Amino acid sequence: MPVTFPENVPKYISVADAILAAIRDGEFGKGEQLPSINELSEAYLLSRDTVEKAYKELRRQGIIEPVKGKGYFISRVDVDAPLRILLVLNKISNYKKQIYNAFVQTLGFSATVDLQIHHSNVELFHNLIAANSGKYDYYVIMPHFYEKQQEVIDIMNKIPAEKLILLDKDLPDYTDKFAAVYQDFENDIYNALDEALPRLKHYKRLIYINPNLTPYPDEIRKGFWRFCRMHDFAFSILDGIEADTKIHAGDAFIVIEENDLTTLVKICRTKELEVGKDIGIISYNETPLKEILLDGITVISTDHEKMGETVAKIIMEKKSEEIKNPFSLITRKSL
Repeated sequence: MPVTFPENVPKYISVADAILAAIRDGEFGKGEQLPSINELSEAYLLSRDTVEKAYKELRRQGIIEPVKGKGYFISRVDVDAPLRILLVLNKISNYKKQIYNAFVQTLGFSATVDLQIHHSNVELFHNLIAANSGKYDYYVIMPHFYEKQQEVIDIMNKIPAEKLILLDKDLPDYTDKFAAVYQDFENDIYNALDEALPRLKHYKRLIYINPNLTPYPDEIRKGFWRFCRMHDFAFSILDGIEADTKIHAGDAFIVIEENDLTTLVKICRTKELEVGKDIGIISYNETPLKEILLDGITVISTDHEKMGETVAKIIMEKKSEEIKNPFSLITRKSL
């Protein structure tokens, strides 16, 4: 492993660059051990501090990692990727796939993206961040947690603020400076329903179908409740919908989960209630299927592809902004 020491370049940088070059040339493979600090300092007549500083820099980049009592080992060989990004989502869904695909496609070859899922489990999230500390240039995290909020914030505080980007959900009480691309769940649904008000006035009662299996941000329910109170609508909030759920002509439903949407449509067919006339339906989150189901399901939705593109551009342009993602009402025949 040849090492050259150009003028005006710190020696520890030259040592680190030589190791990177050796990795590119295949001299060191993933999992292989590097020479010890003493061996390298003796071979090139360098101080231990210089070599230790070089190893520290490579460790910061996630190139090497120490094993107690054994030395330093190569942890990755993709050393030419300008950026390494850890993307941590709460779950896998069609909407999350849209965000991921747009994110990766917008970044192109400028970065490598590793995907992890925390399943809204705080302990799992803690272990993910601890295991990957210092290995990435950016940590893009969906902070959808429904308990132990302070513990979640404490975990994220261990990530340098300039490397952290929140995705989909903002944390207003989180005081460090960070970038974010987020939905304003409570105000988004309120404003979308307000836009749909002329059509909603044709119905006697609004019913919000709260997901009873997969948790969603409670701000969505709060926005629905506020809209109904502000506009003096009779309303109900149901935890899921079953085949025997009683529905009546004059009801309009705001449905979050697609399973509940399917059950609701089946009930309407059984009771011979015409969707868009006897019964109104607004579904949450756009999909291609909702464009054609029942000649079109009215949707309120954020732009998931835009969210992925925006967070990628924040990284590529090295910005530190909080950006609200677009949210819109798409009116179709079901309302």
